[in-house]
Amino acid sequence: MNKFAPPKRLQGIEKSVIRQVFDRAKPGSINLGLGEPDLPTPDVIRRAAVKAIVEEQNGYTSHAGLPALREKVAADYPYLEGKPERVVITAGSQEALYLALLALVDEGDEVLLPNPGFVAYPTIVRMAGGTAKFYRLPRERGFAFDADEFRRALSPRTKVVVCISPSNPTGRTLSPDDLASIADAVRDHGAYLISDEIYRDLYYTPERPGSLSSFYERTVVIGGLSKSMSMTGWRLGWVCGEEAVVQAVLVLHGYVTTCASAVSQKASLVAWTDEAEAGRAGFRKTFRARRDHLLGLIDSVLGLRAVTPEGAFYTMLDVSDYGPSMKVADALLDEKVITVPGAAFGSESEGFLRVSFCADHGTLEEGVRRIKKGLEK
Repeated sequence: MNKFAPPKRLQGIEKSVIRQVFDRAKPGSINLGLGEPDLPTPDVIRRAAVKAIVEEQNGYTSHAGLPALREKVAADYPYLEGKPERVVITAGSQEALYLALLALVDEGDEVLLPNPGFVAYPTIVRMAGGTAKFYRLPRERGFAFDADEFRRALSPRTKVVVCISPSNPTGRTLSPDDLASIADAVRDHGAYLISDEIYRDLYYTPERPGSLSSFYERTVVIGGLSKSMSMTGWRLGWVCGEEAVVQAVLVLHGYVTTCASAVSQKASLVAWTDEAEAGRAGFRKTFRARRDHLLGLIDSVLGLRAVTPEGAFYTMLDVSDYGPSMKVADALLDEKVITVPGAAFGSESEGFLRVSFCADHGTLEEGVRRIKKGLEK
């Protein structure tokens, strides 16, 4: 019998570096690599889910999702003109991203990605048959957007550009000037923009970060409730944009998933209530306090430099004096503390560790103590 060999499109694709690090972690490790809120889902969401489970039949919804839920999402983005047919509810934002890239990218198309950026981006581009290219978010500028670097990275073959704000892994956000610069540059090329906004409601700036969709009509928005409502396991996301693109996404979604969870969709209908908004505000307050506590510990205990994130729940810790980021992350595993090597997110973040503050103050303190011990060795 012939030995199994994966098709060419899958050859060389492995678990993400993040998962590989997690797999090597020892029992009892402190997890500062987590990309998942540790806070409970707000009561208003859970009550709605229980009601749906106990009182209702929860069969398939339409492929696109509950009309009432799509209407609520559409109302969040003025460029959708309130049209629910320009929204598809997905099984989390990662399915939304996967479907959007498959719908937009043809064999040989170039897709411009942030460096550093989310680990799944280049892998999904490859699955879609595209070629990943990168624009630098320079480490010497604290991973801030650089309009000149961005323009230089565009080419006549650029079909799609991906942006994320707030960023995974850096927590940096795109300012209105940044968004305008991106829109102006991409408009000259006629490319599509994919705006990954899964962290948009977790911010520490005076105002909620803007959406690229307000600056550029050919924007496909990726969003969801996983991070802002602590609903990662509920698998509730969305993709929205111009109707032709969304219809292509919908066909794929019907074959890949059929529909998102009916219970999750019904529970999510209350995510736009005042009670839910109070929950979001509470999350932001908690994570901001944790951010400030962690940055203080990094300064006072480690004496190292770290990025001050404007959103999400990560900082980038500069450990370049101690060697390659993967080697440092592996060494810290011996001290039972999990971090993510910057190399997982691109060449620009080599020498850094992504450290999550999805943990209480005491856990952060013990985690930093273990990091110090590991670095001293």
